Formats: sequence, structure tokens, C-alpha cells
Amino acid sequence: MTQPLQLGLSVAIVAVAGGTPRVVTVRSGFAVPEDHRRGDEPLPHRDALPGAPFEPDRFRTLQEGVRAVAEGLSGLALRYVEQLYTFGDRHRDPHELFGGPRSVVVGYLALVRDGPLGGDASAEWRDLYDHFPWEDWRDRRPPLLDGVIAPALGSWIASAPDGETRLRRAERAQMAFGLDGADWDMERVLERFELLYEAGLVVEAFRDRDLAARVDSSVGVGGPMPRALGRPMARDGRRILATALERLRGKLRYRPIVFELLPPTFTLHQLQLVVEALSGERVHKQNFRRLMISGGFVEPTGQYESQTGGRPAELYRFRRQAIHERTSAGAIPSADG
Repeated sequence: MTQPLQLGLSVAIVAVAGGTPRVVTVRSGFAVPEDHRRGDEPLPHRDALPGAPFEPDRFRTLQEGVRAVAEGLSGLALRYVEQLYTFGDRHRDPHELFGGPRSVVVGYLALVRDGPLGGDASAEWRDLYDHFPWEDWRDRRPPLLDGVIAPALGSWIASAPDGETRLRRAERAQMAFGLDGADWDMERVLERFELLYEAGLVVEAFRDRDLAARVDSSVGVGGPMPRALGRPMARDGRRILATALERLRGKLRYRPIVFELLPPTFTLHQLQLVVEALSGERVHKQNFRRLMISGGFVEPTGQYESQTGGRPAELYRFRRQAIHERTSAGAIPSADG
């Protein structure tokens, strides 16, 4: 018998408020069927990305569907929407383990200007780096990397069944997390999360193995629940969100996508804060401003912001022509110039 298939939509709605990158989450809970419970123990509610099954009779396109779902749950008007990837790993939805349909979800990235949420009562803004605390390097190298992640990955590497696997694990960890003097690549967001999942270092890995063990006694849970590395999400929400952040960071280098997150007029300081919030890295102030102006991304309005608490800052607006003009691959200067 062919397993039924359910097509869903999931969207990472991102904004930046005062230098904090934020994502819209809703509440999601999954209760283990009674005949598979261990005592009176439903799984805890988790943050989830806004999403819903796709309704082909209602929507002509997937993007129409994702806009309706996202705007209905968040109460926000989406400014920029981009399809990310189709996520269809077996058992990505725990209902499948207990007889539910095979779940395939099309993930989207949406950008909005920060504002209050309406729609679903459970919708709330969450600091994006609550889910990925190792990704925020704006102040310093996150202590979590050397204090928790590097030692845990070291134990995982040492547990490899053979020398070849051990070497491959060590190389992957070094490149993904900038260990042993390797450079940190801000765009390897998904690779880092996938590595932590594979190593059993995030709650989602324990949860998925635990659910599988409830159905198949030959599947071992694999040790105690790991320390929470970042805020967990329902299903594969963090994987989708990692894909969204990676896409955003990649586009910072060649497409002026950050302007979708800003009001019509803004100061260069506000623009810099948004870029730093998404990249997780500081940029060189003078180089950044020079690039934005000489590169034709912004133009002055002739007006000034008087609410800065000091010298009035000049207001700029985005030059829409910049979308159609060729820009260099290095659109964001490094912190040291």
C-alpha cells in the first residue's frame, strides 16, 4: 500500500529590531499516542515556525499559500518571500511514526519590518540567536564554542568506530566551527546545526531517537538528553531556520536584501546594525559607510534624524536601481577593514 503524502508550507518570518534579529514562532505540541506513552508523559510544547498543510483547491501557487498562512498566523504583511528548500526526511513529522502520512514541507524565508504581532494568539517574536547562540560573534567568540561545543565534539570524534571516520568527523568539525585555528565561515549555518544533530548534541536528536524507540524497541535512545544548545524547535524547525539564516547571510554579499527590513528612510547606523544582526559579525564603520554610498546602494534624503541623543544623523533611502546594477561579491567589509 502506498503511504499517503501530505504537502505542507513552513516559513521563517524574520525582522530586525534595535540590532536584534527576530523570528516569528508559534506554539506546537505533540502528544505521544496513549499506547506508546511512558506513564503520563506528553512531549513538551515547542516553538514552531508558522506553517500549515497546502490547500491546492484554495491557492493557485505555493507562494500564495505561504503568504496566506504566514500573514494569517502573524498578522504581518510580508515584504519579501523566497522559497528555500523542500524538507522531506522520513519521520520529520512525528505523527508519521504512529501511522500518520509522510510529511513533505516547502520551506520559505520571509522578511518584514518589525512590528507587533496579530493573528494566532500563540505567535510571538523570538530572538533568532536564542536558537543558535553559537552564531552571534558581534561582541566576541561565543564562550559556548570552547566551553561546551568543542569538548562535546571532541568526545564524538573520539567515539568514531574507526580511524577513517574519526578523521572525517574531525575535519568536518574543524571547518564548520572554526576549531584549531580554522577560519569561521558565517555562511555554514546549516552545516553546523546538522553536525550538532548528527553528534547527538541538540535536544532534537534525542527527541527523534526517543520517538523512534517507542515504536521500534530495537532503536536505542542513545544516552541521556543532552544539555540544551540553543532553544529547541518542533519537528525540523531549527533546520529550516538554519537554512533561512544561511540564505540571508549568503545574500548579504551580493544582493541588497537588508533594505526590506528597514523603514523607507534610515540612518547609516541603523543600516549597519541590521547587517551586523544578520551576519553575526561586526563590520568596519567607515568602510561600510563608504561602500554603501559609493556603491550606489543608498542616497541622502536631505533630512536628518533628530532623535539620536546627539548630533543629528542624516537620513538615507535605498536606491531601487541598485537591484538591477551589478554589485561586487564583497558587499560587506570585514570588522578590521
